[in-house]
Amino acid sequence: MNAFDQFEIWWVTGAQLLYGGDAVVAVDAHSKDMVDGLNQSGNIPVKIVYKGTANSSKEVEAVMKAANNDEKCIGIITWMHTFSPAKMWIHGLQSLRKPLLHFHTQYNAEIPWDTMDMDFMNLNQSAHGDREFGHICARLRIPRKVVVGHWKDESAQKHIAVWARVAAAWADAQDMLILRFGDQMNNVAVTDGDKVAAEQVMGYHVDYTPVSELMEYFKKITDAEVDALVAEYMKLYDHEAELETPGTEGYQKVWNAAKAELALRAILKAKGAKGFTTNFDDLGNDDINDPNFVGFDQIPGLASQRLMAEGYGFGGEGDWKSAALLRSVWFMTQGMPMGCSFLEDYTLNFNGKNSSILQAHMLEISPMIAAQKPRLEVHFLGIGVRKQPTARLVFTSKVAKGVTATVVDMGNRFRLIVNDVNCIETKPLPKLPVASALWIPEPDFEVGAGAWILAGGTHHSIFSYDLDAEYWQDYAEIAGIEMLHINHDTTIESFKKELRMNEVYYMLNKALR
Repeated sequence: MNAFDQFEIWWVTGAQLLYGGDAVVAVDAHSKDMVDGLNQSGNIPVKIVYKGTANSSKEVEAVMKAANNDEKCIGIITWMHTFSPAKMWIHGLQSLRKPLLHFHTQYNAEIPWDTMDMDFMNLNQSAHGDREFGHICARLRIPRKVVVGHWKDESAQKHIAVWARVAAAWADAQDMLILRFGDQMNNVAVTDGDKVAAEQVMGYHVDYTPVSELMEYFKKITDAEVDALVAEYMKLYDHEAELETPGTEGYQKVWNAAKAELALRAILKAKGAKGFTTNFDDLGNDDINDPNFVGFDQIPGLASQRLMAEGYGFGGEGDWKSAALLRSVWFMTQGMPMGCSFLEDYTLNFNGKNSSILQAHMLEISPMIAAQKPRLEVHFLGIGVRKQPTARLVFTSKVAKGVTATVVDMGNRFRLIVNDVNCIETKPLPKLPVASALWIPEPDFEVGAGAWILAGGTHHSIFSYDLDAEYWQDYAEIAGIEMLHINHDTTIESFKKELRMNEVYYMLNKALR
């Protein structure tokens, strides 16, 4: 089942009774045609449901409150067919807690020059009514997206579709649970943050989960379950013959990695969690040679890779903000072809105008972004509490344009930092058998990396080939958080000015509350 199928968007048409009942009948008919046309376009992933005309303050408030209380409703689209006096929208807009899109459109595409009379003009007043509605939204400081264009135009439909995907991901985040297995890496600032503020602002909840609790699930995994999953690995991924041979080290490491995946999936399902974090220094009992050892014999990198591809959010070293953001990106990009992943800035390649950043991690990169069939391999990993041969999927990323994003806690607000990037071909890395991507940040390495650092961006980020800045603009608008976009037009001078202006804005905003 498509996860978008569980949701719907409500369409509310603004009108009034000044022109009589016949006018309202015509407004209704036009609205239904438009909603049906949008649903049949194939461009909008969430079903739009027409909720009638709103002709009075009580009707507006009633539909807004009903939207708040309906779990299927993820947002409201408003359109003013005629002149809808904006004072009647005040109480309803003040009570609305769902995302809002204001569609400035018109039923007819062109003016009927030869036949238009005063009756037609009175009935078709979107040019008039949408400005009245826009004013009251601005006056009330209501966050919303405004889409301008004819309802049959594909470009307008695609702007609505972007917002619909983001609104669906936002709805998904409101009951998102992230499990933290162990704490974060000691003394790291950027992956930490205020979990209470995050739940207050962005909806998701983060729980510490002892690794000992995870091990209770690990102990219940049967050998038959592990054998079946290992067989699945062998069908899905390229690999050396040794990995299919019981008794070899490679086979045993893959087998153990499969058991770790089954344990993680079991606890995530049992708790209804949508994401998780791990810590490479907290994997169960410390002594792997203890005959009573219960724990992961290796970092669960393979499990993390595969769980990300299934839609679970993941953050390395306890990075719960990245885990939540990845889940939201995965959710909003369902059905899109190119993929998304958790990534980490690992090392730099200085090469003039082609200077780039190698994106890798110890192991945990989603195979959704792989350019070729992933290869299952086992190699020694000399980090963390388990310096052991470790199973992982090895691949390089697709060559294409994408966007990467991160959320940081600035103390008085959350900041979303977005950078357009270009993934390029990598050279072979025979001594570094991990999944990787190589990209040049826009507008170039010097400015892109410099602006990211000036903004306080993390070394972890969430990357997508399928999203662009419009998705992140809508996300920031709905969440009510700051957004900084680094793209081909960015200069360090202009970016520093934006940082200073934003700092003043948020300090004043806090002082005035």
